Amino acid sequence: MKKALITGASGGIGLEVAKRLAGYNYAITLVARNEQKLNHLLKELGSGSHQAILADLCNHDELRRLMEHIGSNDYDLLINNAGNGHYGEFLEIDLEDQLDTMRLNMEATVALSFSFLERATRGSALVNMGSLLGHSSLPGGAVYAATKSFVANFSESLWYEYKDRGIFIMGFNPGAADSEFHLNAGRSINDFPKFVVSSVSEVADELVAALKKRHKPRVVQGLKNRLMLFGFRFLSRAAAIKIMACISPGMPKVQNHVPFSTPL
Repeated sequence: MKKALITGASGGIGLEVAKRLAGYNYAITLVARNEQKLNHLLKELGSGSHQAILADLCNHDELRRLMEHIGSNDYDLLINNAGNGHYGEFLEIDLEDQLDTMRLNMEATVALSFSFLERATRGSALVNMGSLLGHSSLPGGAVYAATKSFVANFSESLWYEYKDRGIFIMGFNPGAADSEFHLNAGRSINDFPKFVVSSVSEVADELVAALKKRHKPRVVQGLKNRLMLFGFRFLSRAAAIKIMACISPGMPKVQNHVPFSTPL
């Protein structure tokens, strides 16, 4: 039985991917900071050698413990799915909140990838959850978009380093997903234009399909998102940024910054 560890697994995309992998006979280790949700999800996954680890990956000590766990267990797959961000213009958002976003989206991703790759063998796979914004920008979410650009570049570089060793690494980049984190943050998915929104089921299906193919280092989820990025090639950079500003819930129509996150 193969073993997979998924961070940010107590809801949204992480939860849906966990369900699908359990259906393919993976033993899943779920990592999140919400114990109640983790326990509920374990029951939902049903029988199998599944387990949950409670961890806040913004906490250095808890991150270190998870690194040690990964470093002493033979996982076939690691999905770095946990991440967060804040909507709002740069100076409206508390600096420490933005630094936490950088710690989780970048530092934790690098640290867990390091621990995993130290033990990874031929046939193993690492998936880093990026974003459409890793290849675009988001006024009203500047730090979040910047962290996802880091994840995209980091993942592609690792893909090349490990491809000849038989270890697959992918940066997976969804657009806006219809998950509960918008409601938890006090916003609605309706704040986004409908044409950019995908369901979490669609996102999870594409992630698992891309993982099966093990072909591309960078996967942009959703035809509409791929078309958007393709269209941006024919615009000036200023015009493309302006379009993203019009889409962004973090620009002037939002008076106060609102946090958003994948489940931790």
